[in-house]
Amino acid sequence: MAEVDPDDVVTLTTEGDDTQAIADIAVPLITTLAKAYTRSNGFTGNEPNDDIAAVITTASARFVANPKQASEAKTVGPFVLDRRSRGFEGWTIAEQLVLNRYRVRAQ
Repeated sequence: MAEVDPDDVVTLTTEGDDTQAIADIAVPLITTLAKAYTRSNGFTGNEPNDDIAAVITTASARFVANPKQASEAKTVGPFVLDRRSRGFEGWTIAEQLVLNRYRVRAQ
């Protein structure tokens, strides 16, 4: 089983000085969400398999990149930088495709 390393999440984001502290909080949080979504399938204890570990890493990176979950717009001269992504707002389509492989659905 793969272990999700908060350092991998920090590597994907370079937002600030407290990035490591936020990653240390985000990884267990996103892991719990993934485990609940899959109803523990794909996990051995709290350890996800490689597929789910990749989902946890990418989702955690989005969370760490914008922990306040706020959109922002900055004006630089005549240009406006509009950051519409508010970080983690749920699973991306790619992440959901992976997680759905392990999710047991009602029939």
